[in-house]
Amino acid sequence: MAIVMASKIIAPYFLAWLADHFQQRLKIIQISLLFTVVVFAGVFIDQSYWWLVTIMAVFGFFWNASLPLFEALAFNHLGDKPNRYSHVRMWGSVGFIVLVISLPMLINEEAISRLPILLIFLLLLNGLSTLFISDKDPLPHASSSLQKLPEVIKSPLVLVFLIACSLQAISHGAYYTFFSIYMEEHHYTRTMTGWMWGLGVIAEVVLFVFMHRLLNRFGACKLFNIALFVTAIRWVILALWIDNLAFLIVAQLFHAASFGLFHASAIHLIHALFAGKLQARGQALYAGLSFGLGGALGNLLSGYSWDLYGSTWTFLASAFIAFLATIISVIYVRKQYLPISNSVATNI
Repeated sequence: MAIVMASKIIAPYFLAWLADHFQQRLKIIQISLLFTVVVFAGVFIDQSYWWLVTIMAVFGFFWNASLPLFEALAFNHLGDKPNRYSHVRMWGSVGFIVLVISLPMLINEEAISRLPILLIFLLLLNGLSTLFISDKDPLPHASSSLQKLPEVIKSPLVLVFLIACSLQAISHGAYYTFFSIYMEEHHYTRTMTGWMWGLGVIAEVVLFVFMHRLLNRFGACKLFNIALFVTAIRWVILALWIDNLAFLIVAQLFHAASFGLFHASAIHLIHALFAGKLQARGQALYAGLSFGLGGALGNLLSGYSWDLYGSTWTFLASAFIAFLATIISVIYVRKQYLPISNSVATNI
């Protein structure tokens, strides 16, 4: 599983470069998803450790490489209405909810061998779905379409933005790795734990429904900074008031901000900052540095912290990291620092 996460650091950028260079995003997406099916089918051949390591490494490469291309393609189809992105993204959350509710009904301890069959079926459907969409070129960006990637990355706004994204992902390490264990340690039932996971995703879906209105009113920069600050508050609540059900519910509702608001505003900013032919590589940098590098570091560091200092201090450390991201972001991630001025930047 760690190998799949690690492949997210490099794989997205490699295929994004190909997509931006040849302007064939959809074909590269389709080829990548075809390889995910073919490679994952290898789990039926053998289940030895090193064979699975190889399968997961190759599978992770193509799987993680396709997502940023999808994000860029979605924005191309949205055209001059990028604030509608959240209405597309919310279906991923709906799919997650459906799966976590239905999976226990389909697979129990005796039938765990069905899991790879179900996964390859879903991977196949995912690949076939791309046959019903079309490729689309990005809208021209007057002031930034001719920029080179190094020039964009050197901008203080872009550097701080990417660092803040990485810090945000690092702060989530303890939550994604240990939340279920943390709940069990504090005598919550597994059913309650499942409901708390579900509550967070439901809140995220509701946020996505109204995200376009929030973008119109506040802009992506302000929403990005708010998301970072609410994330810090969320980890403080989990650290200090885990035994209070009311506070726990509030913390889970804050998932709407710590993931939903953060991701939607971040994707919007990436679309504005990495314009034209840089779109796919911009999305790849965001995925690789935040969910890839940041996610891997967060998982690793939270494990050491949990062993050495315990759960309370680990979540307080997570809060400190998110608060640090908030401070640097508030200083630099502002609308007036954006290097473009066009229809894409309307809701920034």
